[in-house]
Amino acid sequence: MKRPLLGVSACFRRDDREPVHGVVDRYIIAAAKFVDADVVIIPALADAALARSLAGQLDGFLLTGTPSNVEPSRYGSAVGAGPFDPQRDETNLTLAEMMLTAEKPVFGICRGLQELNVVYGGTLKAVDALSHHAVEAEPLSALFAKQHRVNVCADGVIANAFGGGTMTVNSVHFQGIDRLGDGLFVEAVADDGLVESISAKAGRARMLAVQWHPEWDAGSNSQSRWFFEELSRAIAEARA
Repeated sequence: MKRPLLGVSACFRRDDREPVHGVVDRYIIAAAKFVDADVVIIPALADAALARSLAGQLDGFLLTGTPSNVEPSRYGSAVGAGPFDPQRDETNLTLAEMMLTAEKPVFGICRGLQELNVVYGGTLKAVDALSHHAVEAEPLSALFAKQHRVNVCADGVIANAFGGGTMTVNSVHFQGIDRLGDGLFVEAVADDGLVESISAKAGRARMLAVQWHPEWDAGSNSQSRWFFEELSRAIAEARA
């Protein structure tokens, strides 16, 4: 059997001169190091035909974090703060739905969790920045050093891996889940009630998403590394 192929979502941005499809290096490094799969970057082309083709070729899909927010029109709202990335929205929501329909695993980080909640029919909201994001002007090390506690829900994937109780996670986001998507299981909740992790099953496929950033310290934190190892296991299960 050929080696699995993992797609990692990119964003559509403009640099000083030209448009760029790109993804932050730490997502690629963590996926390549801790997921037993070859890694390819998925451009934000907003092309349904391409998404159908990719869904047939990929064995897993990782939706990354990014500074942009999901456009409110995607979840039936007229209210929402940018920046937005409509090409990423179209690409990720379409491809994620196709992958899950094909019973292939889709995992999400930060914005990826928000996108997956929308795929399942949920809505999003702005969150209290002081609770979930450090001062924007801080260096990256300070941004990702901001942590808070989450309460792990019984009988979930995370509880089965680490037990119940609480975990400490980093927190770098301005948007979060408002109404939970249909059929989703809540894996963890912050003390202020914000859903911090969700999961679902789609036949042989598993979906798991976290609001925090395990890619930041996957090399030194076994809890963070577990997220990528779990994606590797989910791919192997779906291919068995």
